[in-house]
Amino acid sequence: MKRRELMLLLGGAFIAARALRAQQKAMPVIGYLHYGSPGLFAPFMAPFHRGLSETGYVEGRNVAIEYRWAEGRYDRLPALAGELVGRKVDVIAAFGPPSARAAKSATSTIPIVFGSGDPVREGLIAGLARPGGNLTGVSLLTVELMAKRLELLSELVPQAGMIALLVNQNDANAERIIKDVQEAARAKGVQLHVLKAGSESEIDAAFPALVQLQAGGLVVGTDPFFNSRARAARVTGGTPYRSRDL
Repeated sequence: MKRRELMLLLGGAFIAARALRAQQKAMPVIGYLHYGSPGLFAPFMAPFHRGLSETGYVEGRNVAIEYRWAEGRYDRLPALAGELVGRKVDVIAAFGPPSARAAKSATSTIPIVFGSGDPVREGLIAGLARPGGNLTGVSLLTVELMAKRLELLSELVPQAGMIALLVNQNDANAERIIKDVQEAARAKGVQLHVLKAGSESEIDAAFPALVQLQAGGLVVGTDPFFNSRARAARVTGGTPYRSRDL
């Protein structure tokens, strides 16, 4: 091959490579950070993609998505968030307060969209009207409703003299939940026993304790870890939360 032909060929390959990189860079990339696992939370993926399509984005066509799943291990979230930042994603969709906190710690420039119970108390944003920083999202008010859940349970089971509360001690809202539910229990004239569980083994140990306490009902905290375990039971057909144990 002549030198001139070789140079033309290399030049053409270089231009094609630059064009390909430009096309790849033009496609926005969403970082998807979740505390759970893809199998358990598969039902949520369809609405997520539907919401994207409603705004004109289809995965693989005009948007790419980098998925990171913590598989229920919160300690993995910081590293996973760091991977997304290193990937230079355009936005991070963080599901649950633990994911949002990890994303916030990983970047102060990449926009983060989250779902949270009380993002102000959790330190994610400065205020609901003016979040500030690089985070915005949806407040689900789940923590605020914990006291109401105890009130409803005590009305459904009026003969229950004792009600148990299950919280994840690793949850940033744990102390607030305990305080709110204790106040509601006093107002209803029922005794409250607090059980703490931050792992599967601790959940397994909590339910025999309910039998020994002769608790008349159980209020489960809003921590995403409990949501994932309840969903796992439905997927596998197991019953870790058995009413006959109470």
